[in-house]
Amino acid sequence: MDVNGKKAIVFGGTSGIGLATARQLADAGANVVAISRDPSKAGDPGQGITLEQCDVRDRDALQTLFEKLAPFDILISAATGGERAVGPFLKMDMDGYQRSFDKLWGYANVVRFGSNHLSADGCIVLVSGSPARRMKPGQIAIGSVGGAVEAFVRGAAPELAPRRINVVSPGQIDTPIVSLQGAEREALYEKMTAGHLIPRAGTADEVAQAIMLVVSNDFMTGTTIDVDGGWLLT
Repeated sequence: MDVNGKKAIVFGGTSGIGLATARQLADAGANVVAISRDPSKAGDPGQGITLEQCDVRDRDALQTLFEKLAPFDILISAATGGERAVGPFLKMDMDGYQRSFDKLWGYANVVRFGSNHLSADGCIVLVSGSPARRMKPGQIAIGSVGGAVEAFVRGAAPELAPRRINVVSPGQIDTPIVSLQGAEREALYEKMTAGHLIPRAGTADEVAQAIMLVVSNDFMTGTTIDVDGGWLLT
């Protein structure tokens, strides 16, 4: 797919990985709509990007928005859906664990209703995470949600064909989801990535480059691309 002149919808597109992806799509000539619960987080998103507000968990609002924006060629979701539970499972608040799956429900809503308006040669990309296949202590909620997302994509790919759907799975990425600043932020990422083959946090742009790959490569569907600095090998 040549994205020049295509219309792209990016949920979670106003910060972090989603915003980096929206900007790379716009730089490549796509007409981009970046969507989140709080579009003001994007500030000035850049030329070629318009902003919309929507919560992917609100099915009625989502369907109304899709009808407004249709048709489109590229559908991406990096929306977290809400909070994420962390810590040992046997001590975990089960309501928090259940709410972690809002990410999966949001993705399912986006694919279910967005595919109705996706062009015949269009593509979908979802963002998972490395804990889906290698959980570190305290990541059972994040990992099980990511695993469900990747299984969902493998199941949805045959139904969507010839339209394509893929997953990009990031490792530790330096994004606004971490609120620490300065030396504290650097120390946290150094600690989290010390044993990685590439001992640093990745950038949102590096993940966005992988999303651009699966958007443009017409021979990729139902697969997961890792951008993790060697997370799975350590």
